[in-house]
Amino acid sequence: MLEMLKVILLGIVEGITEWLPISSTGHLILVDEFVKLNASDAFKEMFNVVIQLGAILAVVVLYFHKLNPFSPKKSTKQKKQTIDLWLKVIVACIPAAVLGLLFDDWMEAHFHNYIVVSLMLIIYGVLFIIVENWNKGTTPRVTKLSELSYQTALAIGAFQVLSLVPGTSRSGATIIGALLIGVSRYAAAEFTFFLAIPVMFGASGVKILKFLKAGGGFTGMEAAMLLVGCLVAFLVSVFAIKFLMGYIKKNDFKVFGYYRIVLGILVLVYFAISRFLA
Repeated sequence: MLEMLKVILLGIVEGITEWLPISSTGHLILVDEFVKLNASDAFKEMFNVVIQLGAILAVVVLYFHKLNPFSPKKSTKQKKQTIDLWLKVIVACIPAAVLGLLFDDWMEAHFHNYIVVSLMLIIYGVLFIIVENWNKGTTPRVTKLSELSYQTALAIGAFQVLSLVPGTSRSGATIIGALLIGVSRYAAAEFTFFLAIPVMFGASGVKILKFLKAGGGFTGMEAAMLLVGCLVAFLVSVFAIKFLMGYIKKNDFKVFGYYRIVLGILVLVYFAISRFLA
């Protein structure tokens, strides 16, 4: 029962932080320092990635009509535009997919620690504030996804590579990149959501295969923990996505920048004191 409560907490954290530009992986790593699952390190490593599938399914459900090129309610032109959107998403996923496959194990070994997470929280928090101040008063050249070119999509995908470092935030990196090249906040957030679908399905598949290859399969408890975590992440994500899209219609991303800076500093101070007293 206690382990399931921990899983529910992790699902809530994932559901909120996957879509807000504050780093879901970074938060899960930090939460693990205080709320440790009674499971193997291999399972927890896989769990922190696969639980994001629940969050991704929230995007599929909320944007199903917009993402479905076969909807009978769409005209021929709209169906072609939807297929074109998917092709742009695929193009944007290429950089992260290639580098993620090549350096996944190395990243896990060297960057999954509180120091890296804290520094990335602070650095990208500062960048959010700088980019928003720099963009103040400018008119975005891309306000709708239909205006997004393949070159712009690929450029946003290149920024997504930065999110391979935990604490960066996949949505944070791609949104910053999109804002820098003239995409509106709303369009940047939507494209970031859609990018997550193939990226996280691919990453989850890789993690599951590695886990199964190393351990031979899931125990009943492990399977239950994974299902509950994904379900909670899905439910919380529905509300988090709706909140974010409503929020950015009238506000910028600076509040998330300040949050990242404060959290990063608090974590560094906490662990510095903990190590000193140990």
